[in-house]
Amino acid sequence: MARSNSWLDAGLAGYFRFAERGTNLRTEILAGVTTFFVMAYIIFVNPSILSSGPLAEAGPPFNATLTATCLVSALMCIAMGLFTNYPFALAPGLGLNAVVAFQLILTMGLPWQAAMGVIVLEGVLITALVLTGFRQAVMHAIPLSQKRAISVGIGLFILFIGLNNAGIVQRGAGTPMALGNFTTFSILLTVVGLFLTLILMARKVKAALLIGILATTVIGVVSHYAFGADASAQAGVQGAFPTELASPSFETIGQGLNFDVFKLAGVLSAVLVIFSLMLSDFFDTMGTIIGVGEQAGFVKADGDLPNSNRVLMVDSVAAVAGGVFGTSSVTTYIESAAGVGEGGRTGLTAVVTGILFLLSILIAPFAGVVPSEATAPALIIVGFLMCGGIREIDFGELEEGFPALLTMTIMPFSYSITNGIGAGFISYVVLKLALGKAKQVHPLLWFVAVAFLVYFLLPLIEAKI
Repeated sequence: MARSNSWLDAGLAGYFRFAERGTNLRTEILAGVTTFFVMAYIIFVNPSILSSGPLAEAGPPFNATLTATCLVSALMCIAMGLFTNYPFALAPGLGLNAVVAFQLILTMGLPWQAAMGVIVLEGVLITALVLTGFRQAVMHAIPLSQKRAISVGIGLFILFIGLNNAGIVQRGAGTPMALGNFTTFSILLTVVGLFLTLILMARKVKAALLIGILATTVIGVVSHYAFGADASAQAGVQGAFPTELASPSFETIGQGLNFDVFKLAGVLSAVLVIFSLMLSDFFDTMGTIIGVGEQAGFVKADGDLPNSNRVLMVDSVAAVAGGVFGTSSVTTYIESAAGVGEGGRTGLTAVVTGILFLLSILIAPFAGVVPSEATAPALIIVGFLMCGGIREIDFGELEEGFPALLTMTIMPFSYSITNGIGAGFISYVVLKLALGKAKQVHPLLWFVAVAFLVYFLLPLIEAKI
């Protein structure tokens, strides 16, 4: 048996190139588990957006959406790990699913099958851009200052998500944001978890992020019994102990191959919707792989990610798969940075995350045991780790520093990676033009800046149409 395990370990080490990446089997497994725990919320959040509340009747069935979310996330994480050897995990994208739910289904009145058909078409378009080399060419055209700003901006975005999930920052009364109530158990649980994880990291404890998540979860679960429903509800763990497993349902799979959007919404409206979704998906992924790749040390000195075409291909196919499975577009997750922060450096991290998503089809109700207050500290710390690249940005040069600042701040403030990248690109091109340095702008960047201008003006264009 020992010999068999040794053979397996050696085979995995060779396939995933452990020695070259400076990692080992234990680290990769722990990193994959960490990434899963930080992403597991999507198992419930995605069907909650697409299939509950105002979408309870109009959207896809809740249980089928939950099953499809687990299955498509599992398949695409495993594909990413095996095909690219990068620790990038994928799942249905937040923001994109909201567009499907509230714009395509509720506002435009599309059947959910036709709304998923829009996602399929958007994914096919992005895949075509990868096959032609256009998507990679755009990545190469991005100036180094912007690539670094994207990485820092995503770090701030992740940090903000962690703070908001914990309730430490929230919508204020008369102000856009305000501090939360630190007397609530929810915030206290996060603060305890945060300092526990920071102490573990300062002491160089391996798997500090994962230990922090699990320890904070245990504290929250104990509070459920020790302090009753009120405290545990604030902790986010009330109702985390289901009495029976939900039966997997696969009825949404294949339903997204419905392209009635052109007949139901009109050709022009359909094209505009597909374009806006494509642009958002296109740059969300680009920003994510640059940011997480730089944190992992994959990005070269010129800002390029080796073999990025493979990553972009898997991500593009994932968008198509998300539509076909009825879960909205599947995309590369910024939460992959949690696994990277735990030491994950190969595709085995993504494979482990995918296996756990696959198992979640049967045990999905129990994934709710991990409250958002337990994963929030990991997100906050990962955000901090990703902000180190800010020291490499030259803020002494207006045309480099100001676009970088816009990119970094608009991402968290508007809750969109795409918005931050677009604002940075447009301001970069405008400033270079104003300073007589237009020749320094890559030709593709001009095209992308114009595309983003259209993207930001879409509400006006649609209103006029």
